[in-house]
Amino acid sequence: MTPVPAARPVWTRYVAIGDSFTEGMSDPDPARTDAYVGWADRLAQHLDVVAESEHLPFGYANLAVRGRKLDDVVGPQLEAALSMTPDLVSMVGGGNDLLRPSVDLDGLASRLEEAVVRLRRSGADVLLATPTDTTDAGVFKALRGRHAVHSANVFTIAQRHGCHVLNLWGMEALRDWRLWSQDRIHLTSEGHRRVALAALTALGHRTDPADWSAPLPPPDRTTRAEALRGHAEWARTHAAPWVQRRVRGQSSGDAVLAKRPRLEHFRDPEGEPSHQQLPEG
Repeated sequence: MTPVPAARPVWTRYVAIGDSFTEGMSDPDPARTDAYVGWADRLAQHLDVVAESEHLPFGYANLAVRGRKLDDVVGPQLEAALSMTPDLVSMVGGGNDLLRPSVDLDGLASRLEEAVVRLRRSGADVLLATPTDTTDAGVFKALRGRHAVHSANVFTIAQRHGCHVLNLWGMEALRDWRLWSQDRIHLTSEGHRRVALAALTALGHRTDPADWSAPLPPPDRTTRAEALRGHAEWARTHAAPWVQRRVRGQSSGDAVLAKRPRLEHFRDPEGEPSHQQLPEG
């Protein structure tokens, strides 16, 4: 994780770009139907508190959309983010590319680095993230080699350009399936809460590591029959529809728009969610 500096950093214009991970699936928003909170919104809440303590306004936008591949993240989403003159951008993409039958890992790294260079030249700080370690992830274990290479590339890019890194690969607690939703691809609300605190730590703020890195209590023992039924239900409910969309060339996010498309005050003076747009920086 990023070493904690002597003085805690303060950001006032945070934009998140990415795919379903950053959109927040599967962390339901209690105030809206078919909407999600997620680690980036939760991180923004923490950063808002920091800015408020310094008597500074805080703005946040989340342009991430489920199903998006890296070309969209470093293309239209990046362009929109740069137009908001942010001082912090979290850019997490490539996960959907890694799920494809074939992937050019060097090409992914090159496009990601080009985007980082543009952001850093604009004056924004950048938070990147590694993939998770899939060593205990059943069918997804086959992705471990790709995730490892991409993680190494993310750390290399971060070192070259002075970025912060959310090290999901090193979060052993995320190997526990109870922190993942029924689709086995997206985090639960507790998983997103933990990742938000890990991100806050990566950005140089002090947190209690036990609050986000400690493993869950030992689970109840599962019989082989119960496990097989669970695998069959997952294949029928989640894997099969995903394959069908791939065959048709469709994405789960084809009809989805960014949930927070404008840089807005995160809270009003009374502490409630705000929709007041910030002026350009």
